[in-house]
Amino acid sequence: MKSLVRRTLAAAMIFAGVSHLTFARRDFQAQVPDALVERLPLDRDLVVVASGVVEAGFGLALIALPRERRRIGAALAAFFIAIFPGNVDQWRKRRSAFGLDTDRKRFTRLFFQPALVAAAWWSTR
Repeated sequence: MKSLVRRTLAAAMIFAGVSHLTFARRDFQAQVPDALVERLPLDRDLVVVASGVVEAGFGLALIALPRERRRIGAALAAFFIAIFPGNVDQWRKRRSAFGLDTDRKRFTRLFFQPALVAAAWWSTR
């Protein structure tokens, strides 16, 4: 079961990374917290592209580096925690993206992030 979850996570991360760089770029920009681009010399698109590269890298690493899976899992769990403020900001600022076009949908989405953290940690132990 752990192997299935880990492989699914790897595939999802590769898909998410590629979508950051291509067809879903605008939607991902809705998740970049205002505070991040207001306080640092970054623009939303740069954050989206960089996080897409990181996400694809995590997916590939989960597949290609089985001996490092514990470290990769810990880093991926930390990454999921680090990007959570973007999900909160999307909900608070009522930004629609990925079909999350109501407050209820955006709020419900917040509860999936802890599941991703748990899946990354559990599946790599």
